[in-house]
Amino acid sequence: MTSTAKRVIGTAGALVVLVLVTISVFGQSGHAGPPGGPQGAPSAAKTQGRPAAEASTSDTKVPPLASPQNQEASLPAIGVLDVVAGTYQAKVNGYGEVTAKHVLSLTAQVSGEVTRLSPHFETGAVFRKGEVMAYLNDTAYQQAVATARAAVEAATVALEEERLQGVQAKDNWERSGLDGEPESPLVLREPYLHAAQANLDEAKAQLKTAERELALTQIVAPFDAVVVTRDIQPGSFVQSGTSIAQLYSASEAEIAIPLSASQWQNLPTTASSDDQSWPVVIEDMDGLNQWHGTVKRIEQHLDTSSRQRSLIVEVQQPLAGDSPLYFGTYVTAHVAGKTYDALWEIPASAISQKQEVWYLDAGNKLNKFTPNVKFQADGKAYIMPLAGMTEARIVARPLNSYLVGTRVSPQSTGGNA
Repeated sequence: MTSTAKRVIGTAGALVVLVLVTISVFGQSGHAGPPGGPQGAPSAAKTQGRPAAEASTSDTKVPPLASPQNQEASLPAIGVLDVVAGTYQAKVNGYGEVTAKHVLSLTAQVSGEVTRLSPHFETGAVFRKGEVMAYLNDTAYQQAVATARAAVEAATVALEEERLQGVQAKDNWERSGLDGEPESPLVLREPYLHAAQANLDEAKAQLKTAERELALTQIVAPFDAVVVTRDIQPGSFVQSGTSIAQLYSASEAEIAIPLSASQWQNLPTTASSDDQSWPVVIEDMDGLNQWHGTVKRIEQHLDTSSRQRSLIVEVQQPLAGDSPLYFGTYVTAHVAGKTYDALWEIPASAISQKQEVWYLDAGNKLNKFTPNVKFQADGKAYIMPLAGMTEARIVARPLNSYLVGTRVSPQSTGGNA
């Protein structure tokens, strides 16, 4: 066999082998595909005998439609409260310092040595009006009183003698037989009588002065007072005008409450300083104690620094009782104001940082408005209702991210309905 014949036979054998391999491969793919084949095609066994459209539909997953209950649950939940228009009395809150109605630097009015002090003449002590606080040496003043009394007696005798001489002079004139009145009043001694009367009046005045100076050697409290400072000691020598003590009146305390223009608008316009029905509740800064006072007067000028006008509150007997109201205490004053017939009471937290109030309409959609706040008290704000509305659902704590028209799921937090 030639070489050429051998090459032909080898080529033909290779072709036969290639054909057999090809038939084997394609025959297997026609009966079944590999599970989980490309693009997730179903196996021939599972799809055999079914229409292509049916097989495609059954193997494609379609999500179910959302129900109304699911849609409602997906809405953002916010807390709301029901409010209804009602009648409320305004409360005006202010701050001030308790001061004494009378503050006095008590001074000596006569000179002398301090011989004795009252046993309780100390700082913090309370003295009643007229109670003696200190005593001065009164020897010289006793002598002055005695001298003045002697002068009064002498003047009284001189006046009586002159009166008798006048009577005698008139009798002599009548017996003289002369007609008419004397040419000079000296004839009847009338000027002498007037001079004697003037001397007596002067002597009495000097006696009063001496008695007054003697009384001033006893230094007394000019009103019910508490001692703030004491400036003398036993043995001190004081001159007229020397400071004895600093006193605060103890029977009344006053508190000046500066108020803004908007606060004044919430106060009664008919109240006067004589209206004892205008009460004020005084509370310390810790809120532990309370006292009751009344509006005494209204200042008619603005403070140059704060540009506010003050209400003067008076508290009677501030140091009496189990909880004394000490001078110098900083307090909060709650003043009863006007009564409004139609207001909404909402938490102060319902007013956003942008000074807006959010509410829900009939479709549970957010809406907002800028409130007309009449007054605030005890964590509440009292606002004018929207026009045409007497009640509403107010958002308790609005967020800056809220948008008008957003539908929400309301969660009731209580209210006035």
